[in-house]
Amino acid sequence: MFESLGDRLQSAVHKIKGYGKITEENISEAMREIRLALLEADVNYKVVKEFTTKVKEKALGEEVQKSIKPGDLFVKIVKDELTELLGGESKPLNLSGNPATLMLVGLQGSGKTTTIAKLALFLRKKEKKNPLLVACDVYRPAAIDQLKQLGKSLGIEVYEEGKKDPVEIAKNAVSYAKEHHFDYVLIDTAGRLHIDEVLMEELQNIQKEVNPHEVLLVIDAMMGQDAIHVIEGFHQALSLSGVILTKLDGDTRGGVALSVRHLTNVPIKFIGTSEKLDGLESFDPERMAGRILGMGDIISLVEKATEVIDEEEAMNAAKKMQNGKFDLDDFLKTTKQIRKLGPLENLLKMIPGASKLGLNNVQIDPKQMARIEAIILSMTPYERKHPEIIKASRKTRIAKGCGQSVQEVNKLLAQFDNMKKMMKQMSNGNMKMPF
Repeated sequence: MFESLGDRLQSAVHKIKGYGKITEENISEAMREIRLALLEADVNYKVVKEFTTKVKEKALGEEVQKSIKPGDLFVKIVKDELTELLGGESKPLNLSGNPATLMLVGLQGSGKTTTIAKLALFLRKKEKKNPLLVACDVYRPAAIDQLKQLGKSLGIEVYEEGKKDPVEIAKNAVSYAKEHHFDYVLIDTAGRLHIDEVLMEELQNIQKEVNPHEVLLVIDAMMGQDAIHVIEGFHQALSLSGVILTKLDGDTRGGVALSVRHLTNVPIKFIGTSEKLDGLESFDPERMAGRILGMGDIISLVEKATEVIDEEEAMNAAKKMQNGKFDLDDFLKTTKQIRKLGPLENLLKMIPGASKLGLNNVQIDPKQMARIEAIILSMTPYERKHPEIIKASRKTRIAKGCGQSVQEVNKLLAQFDNMKKMMKQMSNGNMKMPF
């Protein structure tokens, strides 16, 4: 998401660097590139015009202090305006109810049923509370079964009454949640291929009956500018409290995300970042603006790591590294924890300056990490504790045991040895930094 746009914007900003001051003449070319980049990213033309006008006015109106380079000032202005365009500040969910009721709506094909399961998992992990999923899509074939399967895979209960009246199902589900002390009720409603009166009337009736704390529209980011009309249609009928943009990991240009808040005044609250059930992120305008401009997103990276990595194991591994006692068993545990973070190439993009370091286009074969695990698991416990004893005959046995070549075993052992040496240098304070 936003890769092409990010590259173009960074290129435009780079043109300002090196100038002694910002003038109308030297800013014109950069602004022209920014305008084209936004239009090609499918950002609404009115939004583009307003954005570029504001950036230009602010850039020309700012006095460049001696301590600040013109390029740095221009980056700040672009980032500030981009953050404002994306919504200014993140809008948290209203979870004050007991139970808090969230109603998800959307057209067919937007990924609504999968998204509601993702949201339930997100709330359970982040808030450490108990969600209940409610199956109110009684029309789409297998919609109820799909939600039940998702709930089963996550260990989250699904309330359903088959093909009965969705309004009654929603009402009964809230009563059930109160009786059984659920913290959240997430209602999966029916969708259509397009907005129609029958759909809207049913959704309005559910809304009146359960009075949800949040009404969230799930929308496919790949719809392009048509998404704006869909948001406006739902908002007019239901007074939406937020939008969840799905499929931002797909072949989308990102323009919808840059247009939504400005044109509809409905905040983006979540974005779908992968097909996996943990592929849902809170939307933070400032962090997203930083990602687009190549500044990385260390905060999100740390938050993601905190969610999946066992702190005690990580601390033990760090101590062993410092003491030179880090063995292949520890390496295996660390590798498994890293795999929980998801595709590594996505994590590399969150590092500040990733594009300059060439990390944006890095492709990491997930099978490689699986091969490393297979090699280590083919060793005896003693070999993992004392890899220095692994000689030719042991390497041959290990290679046969995991279906890899002896060269792959040698490669892993060499990498592990180099890593241990590097860790030893770092703990002794002898590590030379590469800059």
